[in-house]
Amino acid sequence: MYKQHIILAALLVFCGTASWAQKTLPTESVDVIKQFNARLIDAERFVVPPILPAVDTSNRRQYYNILAKPLNVNYPAPKIRPLEWRSDPTTDIYKTYLQAGMGYPRAFYFDGSHDFVTKDDLNIGVDFNHYSADNSKNLENQRFGSTQINGNAVFKTDKGFSVGGNIGYKTNTLYFYGYNDLDDDFPTQLSYDAKDVKQRFNTFYADAKVYNSEPTVADFNYSASVNLYAMADNYAARETGFDLGLTGTKWFDKKHPLSLTLQTDFTGYEDTTSQSLNNFFLKPNFGFHSDRFRFKVGANIASHTDEFYIYPDLEASVNVVDNLITAFAGIEGGLQKNNFRNLTDYNPFLSSRIDIRNSFYTNFYGGIKGEFKGVKYRGQVGFKNVDNLALFVTNGDSIPRFNVLYDTANIVTISGEISTQLFDNLGLIASVSQNVFDLKREERPWHLPSLTFNVGAVMSMLEKKLKIRGDLYLQNGVPVRSGGTESRNLNPLVDVSAGAEYQLTDNIGVFARVNNMLNNKRQRWQHYPVLGLNGLVGLTARF
Repeated sequence: MYKQHIILAALLVFCGTASWAQKTLPTESVDVIKQFNARLIDAERFVVPPILPAVDTSNRRQYYNILAKPLNVNYPAPKIRPLEWRSDPTTDIYKTYLQAGMGYPRAFYFDGSHDFVTKDDLNIGVDFNHYSADNSKNLENQRFGSTQINGNAVFKTDKGFSVGGNIGYKTNTLYFYGYNDLDDDFPTQLSYDAKDVKQRFNTFYADAKVYNSEPTVADFNYSASVNLYAMADNYAARETGFDLGLTGTKWFDKKHPLSLTLQTDFTGYEDTTSQSLNNFFLKPNFGFHSDRFRFKVGANIASHTDEFYIYPDLEASVNVVDNLITAFAGIEGGLQKNNFRNLTDYNPFLSSRIDIRNSFYTNFYGGIKGEFKGVKYRGQVGFKNVDNLALFVTNGDSIPRFNVLYDTANIVTISGEISTQLFDNLGLIASVSQNVFDLKREERPWHLPSLTFNVGAVMSMLEKKLKIRGDLYLQNGVPVRSGGTESRNLNPLVDVSAGAEYQLTDNIGVFARVNNMLNNKRQRWQHYPVLGLNGLVGLTARF
């Protein structure tokens, strides 16, 4: 263990050394076309070395009037690079943005941000978000609330580097209302006070980063970052995390990067016992870019509990038909933490006493992408081997919570996505993903979805003052244990949602959003039906 730390320390020192390149003189040629012999007198040559213009590193804040809406995400997620909507360029920069609304059932929403300082060399701002809903009148203790405040700052020095960071606090409150679905299993109807089924996750976090904000003499980019958090819940579970990263990149011919990243990732978790999960990474890679062909060659060298693991980091792509068809393929691997923070982000109804582990994975993928007549597309097929894949099963108590099971799995993923601008004022985006699981011990991938389909459309009208959006979300019913060795699938998700935004003036607007219009009561987690029909209306302001 001490040898490993010494090696990493040596590499850190090595990455910090400076590099320089010899400046070259510009070349020039003169063609003289005449019918007679011209004589040129001797002239003194002036060498004018080229100077790169200063890089524009000023921050520009863009605002998107998008309501917070929890989305179901596959776990583990396939490697999909979503095609984003391009926003219209803004002519005005607003220092303050506010959005507030109320809705059904007993919903409150607020989202805001303010920039205290907006200068070329200094930006200081704060963000705040709150969303809560209470459906207890229809289903006892079905309610939730989430609040987050975040401060951020970026300072650009006159020495060619910048310093930035965030500090914040997030609280997520929910209730274990799954007992309402157990009435058939007990002689009397179950009922609990809110305080007896309340869960709250409190998280303090901070991060900082130092990086070069202007090109260096030798085309060498560098960055150093640190991330830390402290998390606790209502049941005396606590977790802390510390992540330190150093990255250096040397550019050859302005387009071929040679990079080296060092990372240390520490996690400490306590409930009735103490656990630790500490990982170390060394990631060298080289990339080559040409007009028709690109490749990356590298490795992810990981260490955990004095054991070393070497994973490939390879990717290649070739432009087969002038941006119409680009073929790509790659191999990647590494360690993914299943700590308390990550697992409860995915399943908030988790038990507070869990076994935290790494997932060891290797992912092979390939596909095609491109653009044809304004339609951007991407299709991909992948094969992923995962050791310690996290699965979820209920604990069987009168207040249902979930335990974590780990298994080895092979996962075949087929995914695709398209986006297009049908008309000047109408855009469409859609994605689909299908996972096929082959488990070593468990019968089925408990509570992991296999099929997910999303499609959304956005239309702008009235000189873009009015925007109307519609979305369709589909997901298969997840497999669960139904007692003994039997299994079944829960009901699927069919969610149709719509929304509209209208800008009354340059500074004031209104919005409305209706979610789950079909009132689908799908159980994403066994015994916990999702919120049915719900919606929000409110105002937006910017100044």
